[in-house]
Amino acid sequence: MSNFDLEKLSVTVYPPVTSLQPVVGRKYTLTHSDDTGMLFLDIGSDYNYQAINTKMRDEVLAEWQVNKMMEISLVGFAYVDSGEYSKEEAEFRLTIFHKEMETALKGIINGDHFFLLNYPMLLDAPIFIYFQSVYPGYHGKKYFGTPRDYLFQ
Repeated sequence: MSNFDLEKLSVTVYPPVTSLQPVVGRKYTLTHSDDTGMLFLDIGSDYNYQAINTKMRDEVLAEWQVNKMMEISLVGFAYVDSGEYSKEEAEFRLTIFHKEMETALKGIINGDHFFLLNYPMLLDAPIFIYFQSVYPGYHGKKYFGTPRDYLFQ
């Protein structure tokens, strides 16, 4: 993924999702091609599990959620492992996810910029990514700033 190039971002929006709705429950599935460097963003009311490479599992999933205190945030998920990798391999995968997360978030935020134009307050909502792993040191939540940090002007 590395450097973000807007021209290498392909976006598909699945109805009933539009640039106006929904806000809560709006889901993003971001995948990529190592061969072409293309990023593929699917926006819908469900994740696009068919787009996920089940061997690589290097996708980033995210959705807008409201917590118990009625605060909205963009919550994402990155699959590190569920025990099929050694601890060293899981650590390597986690390192790659951390390295590439900026590019992934730029893809999600810029790929849905028309939506964000309709809801500018979301530009300051926090982004949290959950890294899913069986290894306690690699499993957890990390703050990644706000959408404003990733939006191209």
